[in-house]
Amino acid sequence: MALFTIPILLVLLAAFWITLSQLKHITTHRKLPPGPWGLPIIGSLHLLGNLPHRSLSRLAKKYGSIMFMRLGSVPTIVVSSPQAAKLFLKTHDAVFASRAKLQGVEYLTYGTKGIAFSEYGLYLRNVRKLCALKLFSTAKINSFASMRGEAIGLFVQSLKEMAAAGNVVDISTRVAEVIEDMAYRMVFGHDKDEMIDLKTLIGEATSLAGTFNIADYLPFLGSFDLQGLTRRFQAASEAIDEVLEKIIDKHTKDARDGVNHMNFMDIMLSLMSKSNDFKDEPLYAIDRTNVKAIILDILVGGIDSSLISVDWALAELLRHPRVMKKVQEELKNVVGMGRTVEESDLKSLIYMNMVLKEALRLHPVGPFLIPRESVEHSTINEHYIPKKARILINTWAIGRDPNAWSNNAEEFFPERFIDNNIDLYGHDFELIPFGSGRRRCPGIQLGLITVQLILAQLVHCFDWELPNDMSPSDLNMREKFGLTMPRANHLIAKPTYRLHI
Repeated sequence: MALFTIPILLVLLAAFWITLSQLKHITTHRKLPPGPWGLPIIGSLHLLGNLPHRSLSRLAKKYGSIMFMRLGSVPTIVVSSPQAAKLFLKTHDAVFASRAKLQGVEYLTYGTKGIAFSEYGLYLRNVRKLCALKLFSTAKINSFASMRGEAIGLFVQSLKEMAAAGNVVDISTRVAEVIEDMAYRMVFGHDKDEMIDLKTLIGEATSLAGTFNIADYLPFLGSFDLQGLTRRFQAASEAIDEVLEKIIDKHTKDARDGVNHMNFMDIMLSLMSKSNDFKDEPLYAIDRTNVKAIILDILVGGIDSSLISVDWALAELLRHPRVMKKVQEELKNVVGMGRTVEESDLKSLIYMNMVLKEALRLHPVGPFLIPRESVEHSTINEHYIPKKARILINTWAIGRDPNAWSNNAEEFFPERFIDNNIDLYGHDFELIPFGSGRRRCPGIQLGLITVQLILAQLVHCFDWELPNDMSPSDLNMREKFGLTMPRANHLIAKPTYRLHI
């Protein structure tokens, strides 16, 4: 036993010395933001708890909206107010536009060759430009409108049949299915049944990526793989890659045979094939690995964020019958009771869009924006921010900041957006569920259309009753922490069809 104990003690002592050296280097003649003093080696990791966004929000009330913590050996800045977020995401955006390196992300995103987790630089700027022009332009999004309409029609019909049979519906599962269906048909040109293996693998990988990994905070422990995560990351990455390779091979063969449906995969592969002809144009300089990483980013971000947004919004409507009634009344006036909602109706659903904003204020897609990293030393509000510091933007805390949202910040009250120009596009730092600045989600327009369309159908086509005579106030609204913040439990309710068709 002693043979194993001595090396472990030596490693821990070395880590303690390294941590103290780093902290001394950071704090010498520098005024860091206020924050809790950490323990040896682990820093303030013990203060995070099971729901770190809530724990850090409480600490921010004591130490301020720009707070310094040492999480393991990682210097960390926690941002918890709209004013502070604006400094990091707009005023000094270039300094904080890069990404923190996380072990799981490295494995699951082909060495961060996609969009969401790439370091900031020429590659990311070109990839974002490519996606904006070729994948997420208004014209391209509109070209998939008929596909979305078809998928939504089948979705409503299946719920109508369940309502006729008097069945209780697992809304979370049903919404996930229609979102996956739309995503896979848009990205690959196939429905979700043909992509079932990839769907399962992506779900496992995103869950794995959201797991607390001690190696992200104490990197010297990474080689020991104490939690067994490295092996699981490798296995998940290899399994996903195998499926994507098969899909690319099929699309490549179809292209050679003259079959091209111009879904996202076809577009990406066509750009890759042009790279030899555009040596001087970085926009087209992508290879097979880049294609897989970008496609994977689009799938993970699009499916997960849309499901979470719909799930929380409908849950809040079920908890607030007054608001549900107002949304249904608006839908009746705008759409009528003789048809389902069409995409052209969405811009006229003013109150429903207030409901969505309010749901995302209280329940952002992620409790934090994807962690950023400072590329150089800087000073914010007279406080020193060290190079390589990890920046955590607590969107959950910002959405509930009483200074930004008045004394009823914890209350679900969509009317707060009446005569209020705050939007969801990252222009207003009180509400940034999809980020802001250089790292704002590039697919936000497509994501919002998907969420609005599904939520509108659920509310317009059906009345909903909670099972087992449950009172709306008893609906469980606990969240589950990870890279994203879904509801802890699936949303279950019984539908009654309400249209005259």
